[in-house]
Amino acid sequence: MRELPTGTVTMLFSDIEGSTVLLSRLGTRYGEALSAQRSVLRDAISEWRGHEMGTEGDSFFVVFESATDAVACCVAAQRALSGHAWPGGAAVRVRMGLHSGEPSRHEDGYIGMDVHRAARIAATARGSQVVMSSVTWELAHAGLPAELSVRDLGFHRLKDIGWPAPRRRSGRQRACPSQRTTRRCSRISLPPHARP
Repeated sequence: MRELPTGTVTMLFSDIEGSTVLLSRLGTRYGEALSAQRSVLRDAISEWRGHEMGTEGDSFFVVFESATDAVACCVAAQRALSGHAWPGGAAVRVRMGLHSGEPSRHEDGYIGMDVHRAARIAATARGSQVVMSSVTWELAHAGLPAELSVRDLGFHRLKDIGWPAPRRRSGRQRACPSQRTTRRCSRISLPPHARP
């Protein structure tokens, strides 16, 4: 196993939107969709030098040394997911959230409020979106391709976190996530040819 990064890292949390409904619809073919989703994400994580910290069900926790690599990973994964032929013609939509900070190393992973912020930011995303904190945006934007557009979504309260947490998001949907969260947010949109 590679040595885990220390200092400022960018954390990615992801999961399939509506996975229970998808399971009900696909029945025994859900395992095929889940395996394909994991494969697509792991290919992008590997390509962009991410460190998979854990997966449970349809969710992932990944850490990157570079915020730019984290965003690039999410964009590559969303493009691959949108182009995949899912079983039963299902739409498998993965929501992703990114936050950069300095979590503490603990045992074989990370702990701290920055980990919780990243998870809360991911929870505000909708399927096929990448939502990122303003911290991640500030670290990543200079290295991102010009073809990506970003929309600032304003401030939103993050559940159980007492300070504003700016977010930015990427994906197909244009409406800001519900007002249950607070951080500055923006959206990165894939170019039209890369959208599902």
